[in-house]
Amino acid sequence: MEKSMKKRFRFFLGILLICGELLPAPGRAATDPPAKGALFPALTLPGPKNVEDRDYLGLSTAGPFKLTQLQVPLIIIEIFSMYCPICQKEAPLINELHQAIEKDPQLKGQIKLIGIGAGNTLFEVDFFKKKYQVPFPLLPDETFVLHKALGETRTPYFFVVKLNKGEAPRVIYSELGGIKRVESFLETIRQSAGLK
Repeated sequence: MEKSMKKRFRFFLGILLICGELLPAPGRAATDPPAKGALFPALTLPGPKNVEDRDYLGLSTAGPFKLTQLQVPLIIIEIFSMYCPICQKEAPLINELHQAIEKDPQLKGQIKLIGIGAGNTLFEVDFFKKKYQVPFPLLPDETFVLHKALGETRTPYFFVVKLNKGEAPRVIYSELGGIKRVESFLETIRQSAGLK
Protein backbone atom coordinates (compact mmCIF):
# COMPACT_ATOMS: atom_id res chain seq x y z
CA MET A 1 0.00 0.00 0.00
CA GLU A 2 2.81 2.39 0.92
CA LYS A 3 4.54 1.74 -2.44
CA SER A 4 1.32 2.53 -4.30
CA MET A 5 0.91 5.80 -2.37
CA LYS A 6 4.50 6.80 -3.16
CA LYS A 7 3.92 6.11 -6.87
CA ARG A 8 0.77 8.24 -6.88
CA PHE A 9 2.55 11.04 -5.02
CA ARG A 10 5.47 11.00 -7.50
CA PHE A 11 3.03 11.01 -10.41
CA PHE A 12 1.22 14.01 -8.89
CA LEU A 13 4.54 15.86 -8.45
CA GLY A 14 5.41 15.09 -12.07
CA ILE A 15 2.11 16.54 -13.28
CA LEU A 16 2.66 19.70 -11.21
CA LEU A 17 6.14 20.09 -12.70
CA ILE A 18 4.81 19.67 -16.22
CA CYS A 19 2.21 22.35 -15.69
CA GLY A 20 4.74 24.74 -14.19
CA GLU A 21 2.72 24.96 -11.00
CA LEU A 22 5.37 23.56 -8.66
CA LEU A 23 5.34 25.81 -5.61
CA PRO A 24 8.30 26.67 -3.38
CA ALA A 25 8.51 25.15 0.06
CA PRO A 26 6.38 26.97 2.67
CA GLY A 27 8.11 29.96 4.19
CA ARG A 28 10.65 30.21 1.36
CA ALA A 29 10.45 32.41 -1.70
CA ALA A 30 11.22 30.85 -5.05
CA THR A 31 14.44 32.02 -6.64
CA ASP A 32 14.83 32.89 -10.28
CA PRO A 33 16.95 30.65 -12.50
CA PRO A 34 20.52 31.91 -13.01
CA ALA A 35 20.28 34.50 -15.79
CA LYS A 36 22.64 35.21 -18.67
CA GLY A 37 25.83 36.70 -17.23
CA ALA A 38 25.30 35.23 -13.74
CA LEU A 39 27.53 32.68 -12.07
CA PHE A 40 26.22 29.13 -12.30
CA PRO A 41 25.75 27.49 -8.88
CA ALA A 42 28.57 25.18 -7.74
CA LEU A 43 26.43 22.05 -7.95
CA THR A 44 27.57 18.53 -7.23
CA LEU A 45 26.06 16.35 -9.95
CA PRO A 46 25.51 12.60 -9.76
CA GLY A 47 28.06 10.81 -11.93
CA PRO A 48 26.82 8.85 -14.95
CA LYS A 49 26.58 5.12 -14.27
CA ASN A 50 27.61 3.90 -17.73
CA VAL A 51 31.12 4.09 -19.15
CA GLU A 52 30.06 5.68 -22.46
CA ASP A 53 28.52 8.68 -20.69
CA ARG A 54 31.56 9.05 -18.41
CA ASP A 55 33.88 8.88 -21.43
CA TYR A 56 31.76 11.49 -23.23
CA LEU A 57 32.22 13.88 -20.28
CA GLY A 58 35.86 12.93 -19.73
CA LEU A 59 35.20 11.55 -16.25
CA SER A 60 37.33 8.67 -14.99
CA THR A 61 35.07 7.57 -12.11
CA ALA A 62 31.36 6.96 -11.55
CA GLY A 63 31.12 9.23 -8.50
CA PRO A 64 29.64 12.72 -8.15
CA PHE A 65 31.31 15.54 -10.08
CA LYS A 66 31.31 19.31 -10.52
CA LEU A 67 31.15 21.17 -13.84
CA THR A 68 34.65 22.54 -13.21
CA GLN A 69 35.98 18.97 -13.63
CA LEU A 70 34.89 18.92 -17.28
CA GLN A 71 37.61 19.76 -19.79
CA VAL A 72 35.38 21.64 -22.26
CA PRO A 73 34.69 25.35 -22.76
CA LEU A 74 30.87 24.98 -22.88
CA ILE A 75 28.23 22.74 -21.40
CA ILE A 76 24.57 22.75 -22.43
CA ILE A 77 22.28 21.66 -19.58
CA GLU A 78 18.68 20.69 -20.23
CA ILE A 79 16.36 20.55 -17.22
CA PHE A 80 13.74 18.02 -18.26
CA SER A 81 11.23 15.60 -16.81
CA MET A 82 10.29 12.18 -18.07
CA TYR A 83 6.66 13.29 -17.57
CA CYS A 84 6.98 16.55 -19.53
CA PRO A 85 5.19 16.20 -22.91
CA ILE A 86 7.27 19.02 -24.43
CA CYS A 87 10.49 17.27 -23.35
CA GLN A 88 9.24 14.05 -24.93
CA LYS A 89 8.26 15.80 -28.16
CA GLU A 90 11.57 17.66 -28.41
CA ALA A 91 13.85 14.72 -27.55
CA PRO A 92 14.58 13.97 -31.25
CA LEU A 93 15.50 17.64 -31.81
CA ILE A 94 17.88 17.63 -28.83
CA ASN A 95 19.43 14.44 -30.22
CA GLU A 96 19.83 16.30 -33.53
CA LEU A 97 21.58 19.12 -31.65
CA HIS A 98 24.01 16.59 -30.16
CA GLN A 99 24.68 15.10 -33.60
CA ALA A 100 25.25 18.56 -35.13
CA ILE A 101 27.85 19.35 -32.46
CA GLU A 102 29.60 15.99 -32.82
CA LYS A 103 29.75 16.30 -36.65
CA ASP A 104 31.15 19.85 -36.63
CA PRO A 105 34.96 19.76 -36.27
CA GLN A 106 34.95 23.26 -34.74
CA LEU A 107 32.39 22.30 -32.07
CA LYS A 108 33.19 18.66 -31.28
CA GLY A 109 35.10 18.55 -28.02
CA GLN A 110 34.15 22.19 -27.34
CA ILE A 111 30.52 21.66 -26.28
CA LYS A 112 28.96 18.84 -24.26
CA LEU A 113 25.34 18.20 -23.30
CA ILE A 114 23.79 16.82 -20.14
CA GLY A 115 20.19 16.47 -19.01
CA ILE A 116 19.00 16.78 -15.42
CA GLY A 117 15.74 14.94 -14.71
CA ALA A 118 13.86 17.14 -12.24
CA GLY A 119 12.18 14.85 -9.71
CA ASN A 120 13.19 11.80 -11.77
CA THR A 121 14.79 8.66 -10.38
CA LEU A 122 17.68 6.84 -12.06
CA PHE A 123 15.12 4.35 -13.41
CA GLU A 124 13.04 7.18 -14.92
CA VAL A 125 15.97 8.96 -16.61
CA ASP A 126 17.25 5.61 -17.92
CA PHE A 127 13.77 4.86 -19.28
CA PHE A 128 13.65 8.26 -21.01
CA LYS A 129 17.20 7.79 -22.37
CA LYS A 130 16.37 4.38 -23.81
CA LYS A 131 12.93 5.30 -25.18
CA TYR A 132 14.17 8.42 -26.98
CA GLN A 133 17.67 7.05 -27.75
CA VAL A 134 19.36 10.00 -26.03
CA PRO A 135 23.11 9.86 -26.82
CA PHE A 136 24.32 12.11 -23.97
CA PRO A 137 24.19 11.71 -20.16
CA LEU A 138 20.90 12.12 -18.32
CA LEU A 139 21.27 12.56 -14.58
CA PRO A 140 18.60 11.93 -11.92
CA ASP A 141 17.45 14.61 -9.47
CA GLU A 142 14.95 12.53 -7.51
CA THR A 143 14.68 14.87 -4.51
CA PHE A 144 14.66 18.11 -6.56
CA VAL A 145 17.94 19.29 -4.96
CA LEU A 146 19.43 20.48 -8.26
CA HIS A 147 16.07 21.76 -9.48
CA LYS A 148 15.69 23.96 -6.38
CA ALA A 149 19.25 25.28 -6.71
CA LEU A 150 18.45 26.29 -10.30
CA GLY A 151 15.37 28.34 -9.44
CA GLU A 152 12.73 25.59 -9.67
CA THR A 153 12.42 26.09 -13.42
CA ARG A 154 9.62 24.68 -15.51
CA THR A 155 10.60 22.12 -18.13
CA PRO A 156 12.25 22.05 -20.55
CA TYR A 157 14.75 24.70 -19.53
CA PHE A 158 18.16 25.26 -21.11
CA PHE A 159 21.33 26.69 -19.63
CA VAL A 160 24.57 27.10 -21.53
CA VAL A 161 27.47 27.47 -19.14
CA LYS A 162 30.95 28.72 -20.02
CA LEU A 163 33.78 26.93 -18.24
CA ASN A 164 36.97 29.00 -18.11
CA LYS A 165 39.88 27.41 -16.26
CA GLY A 166 40.44 29.00 -12.88
CA GLU A 167 37.08 30.82 -12.98
CA ALA A 168 33.62 30.02 -11.68
CA PRO A 169 31.23 28.71 -14.37
CA ARG A 170 29.21 31.52 -15.95
CA VAL A 171 25.81 31.37 -17.65
CA ILE A 172 25.78 32.59 -21.25
CA TYR A 173 22.27 31.34 -22.11
CA SER A 174 19.25 30.79 -19.85
CA GLU A 175 15.84 30.17 -21.44
CA LEU A 176 12.60 28.30 -20.81
CA GLY A 177 11.22 26.21 -23.64
CA GLY A 178 12.54 24.22 -26.54
CA ILE A 179 15.35 25.19 -28.84
CA LYS A 180 13.05 25.28 -31.91
CA ARG A 181 15.80 25.16 -34.61
CA VAL A 182 19.21 23.52 -34.15
CA GLU A 183 21.06 25.86 -36.54
CA SER A 184 19.80 29.09 -34.97
CA PHE A 185 20.37 27.78 -31.44
CA LEU A 186 23.96 26.83 -32.28
CA GLU A 187 24.54 30.21 -33.91
CA THR A 188 23.29 31.95 -30.75
CA ILE A 189 25.66 29.83 -28.67
CA ARG A 190 28.61 30.52 -31.00
CA GLN A 191 28.05 34.27 -30.75
CA SER A 192 27.49 34.28 -26.99
CA ALA A 193 30.59 32.16 -26.37
CA GLY A 194 32.79 33.87 -28.95
CA LEU A 195 33.30 30.64 -30.90
CA LYS A 196 34.24 30.89 -34.58
